[in-house]
Amino acid sequence: MEENYKLSKWLNDEMTAEEFTEFQADKDFAIFEKIKKYSSELQTPTFDEEKMLSKIVTSPKKEVKTISLYKHWALRIAAIFVISIGIFFGARNFASYTEYAGNGTQNTFLLPDNSEIVLNSASEIQYKKWNWDNNRSLNLDGEAFFKVAKGKKFEVNTSHGKVTVLGTQFNVKQRENYFDVSCYEGKVKVNFDTKEYILTKGMSVAFRDGKALDIPLKNNTKPEWLSDEMVFYQESLPSIVAEFERHFNIELELNTTGNGQLFTGTIPAKNSDTALQILCTTYHLKPTKVTKTKIILENN
Repeated sequence: MEENYKLSKWLNDEMTAEEFTEFQADKDFAIFEKIKKYSSELQTPTFDEEKMLSKIVTSPKKEVKTISLYKHWALRIAAIFVISIGIFFGARNFASYTEYAGNGTQNTFLLPDNSEIVLNSASEIQYKKWNWDNNRSLNLDGEAFFKVAKGKKFEVNTSHGKVTVLGTQFNVKQRENYFDVSCYEGKVKVNFDTKEYILTKGMSVAFRDGKALDIPLKNNTKPEWLSDEMVFYQESLPSIVAEFERHFNIELELNTTGNGQLFTGTIPAKNSDTALQILCTTYHLKPTKVTKTKIILENN
């Protein structure tokens, strides 16, 4: 009750300087201030004093009704509450939504049109639900597999390029200096730099440091990482180590460069020890476990 009384005094500009200073310290003051600003902009009809006075004089006497001060400010608070609710839900409709998958995890979710997305480790997607049917566009940082619902154009924007599709299944990977797109169903248009590529089922395009890589045709129906496998094409040791860190949520300290040897192949990723053993055998490395989640890799 005391809080309502303070709010009423503030709305009616009846607070002393000391009371106002104390009221400003309230954790919800910023919200109250925004609500007051918007409510003050509401316009009311112009009041004609002479017309109202004439009407009172000529009208038959009626029982006088009084409205208590409590009802007066309670109605104002109720009106402000309604306005604030409208502002809150309006902001939610226009705000961007973010889906995220941390290291060592995956995140599966549905878009407003029931398109399914699976985010790989250390990846995130931002999109807006408002007007989704007419603006099916999102921003991807990392890697994701898409099962797009049949319908209008669908766009995936990354820092390296844009992918445009229509009711299809595809995978997009964007990591630092690397970008690749694989199509598993339907047709995909990829815009990279100043060039445009059209992909159909089984086709892929990949770029590292802006240069195209030769990617073989795919016969599988989904990306390997969904089956706990990591596939690399002409990948450097530091890039492979970074992928291990994301997938297994571990820290790898690399005390060698691998002599520039590039790796192409598939590494099973269900077990970190098995995956590390394959990596160390390939590059002649010795793993030394420092903590439960930190391992040093150096020349054997």
